[in-house]
Amino acid sequence: MMMPYNKALLLAVSFSAAISTGFATNVATRDTTYAPVETQSPNSNYKPAFKGQTRIGGVKTKTPVAVTVINSSLKNPWGIHMLPDGRFLITEKGGTMRILKATGGFDKQITGFPTILFRGQGGLLDVTIDPAFTTNRMVYWGYSEQAEGGSLLAIAKGKLSADETKLENVEVIYRATPAYKGNLQYGARIVFDKQGNLFVSTGERSGNDIRMKAQDLSAGIGKIIHITKTGKAVAGGPFAGKANALPEIYAYGLRNPDGLAWNPQTGELWEAEFGPRGGDEINIIKPGSNYGWPIVTYGIEYSGEKVGDGIQQKEGVTQPIYYWDPTISPGGITFYTGNIAEWKNNLFVGGLSGSHIARLIIKANKVVGEERLLRDRNERWRALVTGKDGALYGLTDSGKLYRIAKK
Repeated sequence: MMMPYNKALLLAVSFSAAISTGFATNVATRDTTYAPVETQSPNSNYKPAFKGQTRIGGVKTKTPVAVTVINSSLKNPWGIHMLPDGRFLITEKGGTMRILKATGGFDKQITGFPTILFRGQGGLLDVTIDPAFTTNRMVYWGYSEQAEGGSLLAIAKGKLSADETKLENVEVIYRATPAYKGNLQYGARIVFDKQGNLFVSTGERSGNDIRMKAQDLSAGIGKIIHITKTGKAVAGGPFAGKANALPEIYAYGLRNPDGLAWNPQTGELWEAEFGPRGGDEINIIKPGSNYGWPIVTYGIEYSGEKVGDGIQQKEGVTQPIYYWDPTISPGGITFYTGNIAEWKNNLFVGGLSGSHIARLIIKANKVVGEERLLRDRNERWRALVTGKDGALYGLTDSGKLYRIAKK
């Protein structure tokens, strides 16, 4: 039975206070659904395509959790990846890559990058390592690059030196074209698949004069790209052999996809992207699928006008699993695989403008519960990862690395 709103709100405040001080209490004694965590009015009167697609009932973490800031001296951090030994590999937008100790202290600073355009939403962006990193020491990263006609997202790789201070034999393996005279919405998350190939999310660069390229199969922006370690299209892609289509395109119709993560239960690729005013989405990425932007969206223009014809559903366009209105500006996402049992396989979403971490409970590829964590910290959560110690780690725009762990 749903709890009255006032009581649910009181419990939410109690949990927020408890988790921010490191003394979480058992705010729920049994599995219970509370009022939806979103209480603000939406930007539009658009209706969801199915029940539970937005504003799902709230849930509360029962496990006592401690929150600790283990580093507060990072400069515009953007990407984070766990090294095999439990240390953190972190990018800073200005062009620095650092290794942090498992305890959060600075360990190494890495140099050797190509020229990086640090402007607007651009800079040194996501980072990941080769599945065979322990033997080949290869690192892959995304960054914004000055190019003829503007700027673009580039993906590069290099070998981490034995002393861990520089990248060697650096090579740019992919560029998301066309270039554009703007500094917004590069996308840029990178994940490896089980075959050792890369999935890359690319933003559609924001401008009204460019964003329709998200629907254009001859353009590499507003897409999920599937490439080999050398930057070639993975064979057998959904658009391979199609006239005027890039063979590396795996899915299209995306706005600014800042989150990519593998669902450990299903093996499916999940994605999070920014809407404009409202319409932030969580999607399951399927080969050849069109996710609609900018023709189909649950968001509106920043001006308050409709986006295009104001369509939310269209034949041939894949609906989001979940969406938010108002926006939370989803950054990095991760499926939790640590030692807090009730969080296992939940999807955690870094909220930037939302200033919280969203915890989504997933069942049969549907969101069945939502919780907002650490709202009282007033942070913009850029990237999330499960640590080797079973804790959840969160990177914020203010330069902090948080450890969120079972007490």
